[in-house]
Amino acid sequence: MKRWIKPLVALLLVATLTVATVVIQVNRFMTTPLSIAEAGLDFEIPAGSSFLSVTRGLIAAGVIDGDRWFQLYVRWTKQASAIQAGEYLLETGATPMSLLQQFTSGAVRLYAFTIVEGWTHRDLLRALHAHEAIAAELTDEDWPALLDSLGADVTHPEGLFLPETYRFARNTSDAALLGQAYELMQDVLAAAWQTRSGSTVVDSAYEALVLASIVEKETAKADERSKIAGVFARRLQKRMRLQTDPTVIYGIGPGFNGNLTRKDLRTDTPYNTYTRHGLPPTPIAMPGRAAITAALNPADGTELYFVATGLGDGSHKFSETKAQHDAAVAEYLRRLRLQRHTGS
Repeated sequence: MKRWIKPLVALLLVATLTVATVVIQVNRFMTTPLSIAEAGLDFEIPAGSSFLSVTRGLIAAGVIDGDRWFQLYVRWTKQASAIQAGEYLLETGATPMSLLQQFTSGAVRLYAFTIVEGWTHRDLLRALHAHEAIAAELTDEDWPALLDSLGADVTHPEGLFLPETYRFARNTSDAALLGQAYELMQDVLAAAWQTRSGSTVVDSAYEALVLASIVEKETAKADERSKIAGVFARRLQKRMRLQTDPTVIYGIGPGFNGNLTRKDLRTDTPYNTYTRHGLPPTPIAMPGRAAITAALNPADGTELYFVATGLGDGSHKFSETKAQHDAAVAEYLRRLRLQRHTGS
């Protein structure tokens, strides 16, 4: 038996050295930074892909020269079935090990979409469908069904989606992204409603959303939002009509040509706050967080009117009386005529 010991020891030594050499080679390969440009590289793993097709794709993209050690490591660690389909951004400095972690964790490339304060639901749907990474599924006729699926108590989509930047994977549907925006709006609105001031005049969170949408359309100046909300609150308390142009324009609809006329102000619609008392039946735009806060925390004061100053900074002149307001309107019109005359 002794004569077999030396060959056996030699065989075990060769096997041990071979395994050690392979382990070193695999470890070196898995931890060596790959050839990826600073801008990164888009890499897609289609659904149902095998790990072999993934590594061959990496070879074709010039990321790795060969996949022998990669394949061996994945077989050892039994991670082949954990690879997730999707679009990935491979970043400079990545190693095969970090790529494997990226592919098995599903850390796909994320895109951004921003809902802008003051957009209408039509603006929102158009922008969603213009985004190359969003899967367009909805049409204008699908809003009621979408709202029903979200558990909304209303059937009109205006104002229900929070202006914010959302991040998502490629081929996320417009409906899924709107679901996120709806839930976030519900959370923000509920929190704001709980901290409303005693001077608010709205009776529900939805009415706050309606008022906030008007504030949103009236001014983009942070220091004016609560002041404008205060004017509207006092007018509502005094049973005065709001007489705000953005609601009239919303009532005209997509056919509005940009020129608001006296006839428009006299033409009754559910949104014409020159012909009707109270708030319009729905929001007229997507209000942001600041507008919602302002609507529920209107500034104290005695002003009942405001008009644009025409100074080019989006500011308004606030007045307590109709006579003061008429003078402010005359000044605004004079300034407009002067600007047209001078071309400035």
